[in-house]
Amino acid sequence: MRQASVERKTKETDIAVTVNLDGTGNYDVETGIGFLDHMLEQLSRHSLMDLTVRAKGDLHIDYHHTTEDTGIVIGEAVAKALGDRRGITRYGSATIPMDETCTKVSLDISGRPFTVWKVAFSKPKLGDMDTELFLEWFRAFAQSAGITLHVENLYGTNNHHIVESCYKGLARALRQAVEIDPRKADAIPSTKGVLGA
Repeated sequence: MRQASVERKTKETDIAVTVNLDGTGNYDVETGIGFLDHMLEQLSRHSLMDLTVRAKGDLHIDYHHTTEDTGIVIGEAVAKALGDRRGITRYGSATIPMDETCTKVSLDISGRPFTVWKVAFSKPKLGDMDTELFLEWFRAFAQSAGITLHVENLYGTNNHHIVESCYKGLARALRQAVEIDPRKADAIPSTKGVLGA
């Protein structure tokens, strides 16, 4: 089993994450932010990655630190669980329809983090959560996981659907990319012989 646990403590947040890339999509998530919990549950369920998250943060200020740092720690745990990335498929892509919305997510577990975010919202908040924080989460996750990540909302009007399709797209693309390729299970998927260089 490819699994890892990571903890991060700062003056702003205290976060503990455990992931199992070869799981069944079981989750146990508590961040103190209801909508973020819901999105992380979607990430786990649709990637089949088991995910446990315990996050405490300075929510009395706002949701920024907890959201960003949760992305950092989940990304670090995924990177740790991947190890040298030997045998993985490496690339993944998913196009996710959700009612009137459709979003495409493509990624490369390259070891070279980069985020392209082509997602716009018509409202500044979803419930109590600032919609601008979703970019912060995706960027923090990609940076810490060592993933080149492209997220593009092709169309849609419902902000909840737009965000949820982004997380589900990430989940399905990640599920594809972390799978072991049975034809090259013993090889690093790069002509360089190493990822991240």
